[in-house]
Amino acid sequence: MPVTPNRPRPPPAGTPSRGPVRTLAGPPRRLRSNRVVGHGAHTAPKHGPVWLFDLDNTLHDTSHAIFPQIDRHMTLAVQSMLQVDEAQANTLRERYWRRYGATMIGMVRHHGVDAREFLARSHGFDIPPLIRAERDLPRLLARLPGRRILLTNAPLCYATTVLRHLGILHLFDSLWGIEEMQLHGEFRPKPSRSMLRHVLAREGVEAHRAILIEDTLNNLRAARAIGMGTVYIHHPHTPFGGRHYRRPGYVDLRINNLRQLLLHASARFLV
Repeated sequence: MPVTPNRPRPPPAGTPSRGPVRTLAGPPRRLRSNRVVGHGAHTAPKHGPVWLFDLDNTLHDTSHAIFPQIDRHMTLAVQSMLQVDEAQANTLRERYWRRYGATMIGMVRHHGVDAREFLARSHGFDIPPLIRAERDLPRLLARLPGRRILLTNAPLCYATTVLRHLGILHLFDSLWGIEEMQLHGEFRPKPSRSMLRHVLAREGVEAHRAILIEDTLNNLRAARAIGMGTVYIHHPHTPFGGRHYRRPGYVDLRINNLRQLLLHASARFLV
């Protein structure tokens, strides 16, 4: 994980942000020994598919128990850091999530809170006992040809904990979390097209070789717009996703689990 920089004391709660957002981290975390930090474009293979995996409700069932805990702890973090009551905190949490794709961005932009502190508070609970995923997930992912990259709007510490518990951390070349999704000092999480292009450039991957596997349709729509392949993994409890039982036109493949991805990948993406 990137090293935490020395940071100034955050301003008082409720103080508007003045100036650009502070940079949280440098390059994404590289996991393979043959990868060089910050130089993926020079060392990555030039051929074959590159799978960019979302995390929550894609690699594991987050709605089962983890999302309720994140919502609860995030509301508590907003309440504590802004000194507002629970109802106000819950309203702000949801409002910023809908507007920016991550509550943290709204907290930084409108209240000047420290992003790392907010992420630590909102994910500061015992995660492993709550994780639920497909059986044989490590074997399924290992059989998928090509490189694997994690691309999540969640914080890296949380993502690393989940992947390690699932036994699949070693299967990923690199991890992109919300900390790395910054351009020109501003957070640009999925579905930002400019961030998707930035990720591909940093990883040395042409868009036509990259496939995004996601449960969130807005993110897949953005990926298709820049020329990426798209796989929609349907989860009935993903926000705004429950009604989409058919495959939208910007989705190459609709699946219900990762086992189906392995069955259909060769026919759809590897020809």
